[in-house]
Amino acid sequence: MKKRSIKIEGHPTSITLEEPFWLALKDIADSKGKTLGALVSEIDKSRTGNLSSALRVYILEEIRAAGKN
Repeated sequence: MKKRSIKIEGHPTSITLEEPFWLALKDIADSKGKTLGALVSEIDKSRTGNLSSALRVYILEEIRAAGKN
């Protein structure tokens, strides 16, 4: 796992994610035409628990939805 810094709504925060999740998150942001910061901010607004966990769940849901198409 690697800790990375990112700005959410103009505020710096740290996110700890495994490399495959980080790469998947970047790919999802690119596919949606969003910056990584914008996507993380969107996920952050709707989360109820830990941000890193919320990101992993979001990535899983996106991959599952893509598999159904």
